[in-house]
Amino acid sequence: MDLSSLKPAAGSTHREKRIGRGQGSGKGGTSTRGHKGAKSRSGYKSKIGFEGGQMPLQRRVPKFGFKNINRVEYKAINVGMLQALAERDNLTVIDRDVLIQAGLMSKNDLLKVLGDGALTAKLEVKADAFSTKAVAAIEAVGGTVVKL
Repeated sequence: MDLSSLKPAAGSTHREKRIGRGQGSGKGGTSTRGHKGAKSRSGYKSKIGFEGGQMPLQRRVPKFGFKNINRVEYKAINVGMLQALAERDNLTVIDRDVLIQAGLMSKNDLLKVLGDGALTAKLEVKADAFSTKAVAAIEAVGGTVVKL
C-alpha cells in the first residue's frame, strides 16, 4: 500500500454541480435561479433578517429591560467552601491568590464572600466584598475580615 493507491470511501464524494454550461447539461438557461426577480440577477445579496418585506422577527418581538453598564460582577464563594479549603490545606489566611491556586476563581474576578455553610476555623479572609451574614460568621469564630 502506498499514497498513490489511496481513495476516498465509496459514496463519500459527489461530483460538482456544473451550472450554466449549456442546455445539454440540464443546468443551462436560468442556471437553477428561476425566472426574473432579484434572486435571479447577478450581484444579488439579501440583508440579514430580511423576510421578503414581511416585518422581520427582530422588529416583531417586543423589547424589554436593559443592561446596566455600571453593574459589578462578583465571584461568589461561601464560608462553607472557605472552611473546606482551610481544612484541606491547613490555612489561616485566605485571599485571592489562595482561591486562584485552588481553581475557584480567575485572576480577573472580583471576590464576594457569602454566609452559607458552617465555619469553625479561625481565618483571616481578604476579599473585595462580604455579605453581612458572612462577616458575622467569620467574626463569630474569632476570625478577621479585610476588605480589599
